[in-house]
Amino acid sequence: MDTQTADSAFIRACRRQPVSYAPVWYMRQAGRSLPEYRATRAGTAMLDACSNPDLITEITLQPVRRYGVDAAILFSDIVVPLRAVGLDIDIRPGVGPVIDKPVSDDGDLARLRDLEPGDVAFVSRAIELLTAELGGTPLIGFAGGPFTLACYLVDGGPSKTFDRTRSLMYGNPELWRALLGRLADITISFLTVQVEAGASAVQLFDSWAGIVSPEDYRRSVLPYSRRIFAALAATGVPSIHFGVGTGELLGLLGEAGADVVGVDWRVPLDDAVHRVAPGKALQGNLDPAVLLAPWPVIEERARAVLNKGRMAESHIFNLGHGVLPDTDPDMLARLTDLVHSVPAGPAR
Repeated sequence: MDTQTADSAFIRACRRQPVSYAPVWYMRQAGRSLPEYRATRAGTAMLDACSNPDLITEITLQPVRRYGVDAAILFSDIVVPLRAVGLDIDIRPGVGPVIDKPVSDDGDLARLRDLEPGDVAFVSRAIELLTAELGGTPLIGFAGGPFTLACYLVDGGPSKTFDRTRSLMYGNPELWRALLGRLADITISFLTVQVEAGASAVQLFDSWAGIVSPEDYRRSVLPYSRRIFAALAATGVPSIHFGVGTGELLGLLGEAGADVVGVDWRVPLDDAVHRVAPGKALQGNLDPAVLLAPWPVIEERARAVLNKGRMAESHIFNLGHGVLPDTDPDMLARLTDLVHSVPAGPAR
C-alpha cells in the first residue's frame, strides 16, 4: 500500500487513527442505481461482467467519479470464487444465485476444490488496472462469508430462512464442519489474491449470518470467520466484517478478528458501541430506504448517524446495507458532500 493510500481518511479510520471527517463509501455503490452502470452492463450477464477486467474496472470506478467517495469497492459477486473452482452456479436475473445440484452429502464436497490464483486471474488484472487509476483512493476487496456461501450451496438458491442449511448445520455437524472449512479456505485464497494484486482493505460479507442464534453462531459459524481474519492479518491490510440482521451477533462479529465491524440500520451506533468490545472501528448505518425520502429527511437521519458515530472509537459512514436500485444518484452525491462537511469528533 503506498503512502498516499495508507494516509487516506478511510484507511486511517479503519485503523482508529484521527480523521477530519468520517470517511464514506456505500455498499452496492457500483450498481443498478447508476445509469452509467446499466449502460455498461447492457447485454452482459452478471458473472460474465464479473469476469471481464475492463468491465470490472469501469464499473468499480463509476461511483468514485460521480460521488467522490473515500473508497472504491471491487465490482464482483460473492459466488465468483465458487464458479472459479468449477461449481455450476449462476446468478439468474430477478432470482439471485442458484446452483443446479445443491450440496447434501459428503460426496458433494469433492466438487469444492482449492482455489488457485490462476482461477481468478481476471480479478488480479482488474485490481492492477484499478490501482493505477485510483491513485490514493483505497480499493476494498471482498468475499462472501462461509456461512452465507453455504446457504446458497445447500438450499440451492435464495431463501428468507435457509431451512435446509440450518437443518444440515444442526443434524450433520461433521459435514457442516467440512463444508465450512472448505469454504473458509477458498475465501482466504480469494481475498489473498485481491490483497496481493493491490487491494487496500477487505470486507467479508456474511449477509445471512443473522438467521442463526448467538449460540449457534459461536459454535458453527464464528470459527470459520475467525480463521479467515487470522489468515489475512499477516497481510497488514484492514478488514471489515458485515452481516445483515446481526444486532444480537455484533459482539461475536467483533470477536472474529476484523478491524471494523459493520452495523446494519436496525441497531443505533451508540448502542452498537456497547455490544462490540473495545478496539474496533464501526461502519454504518443509514437505512438504505431513507435515500428514497425527501432530502430534508435524508439530511436529518444522516446527521443523527454521524452524531451517534462519534461514540465509537472510529466511524466509517455507510448504509446499513446496499444501495437500493431506485435510489436517485443525486441524493447519494448530496449525502457524500454532507458527510464530508461534518467535522469528525475526537478519536478515543
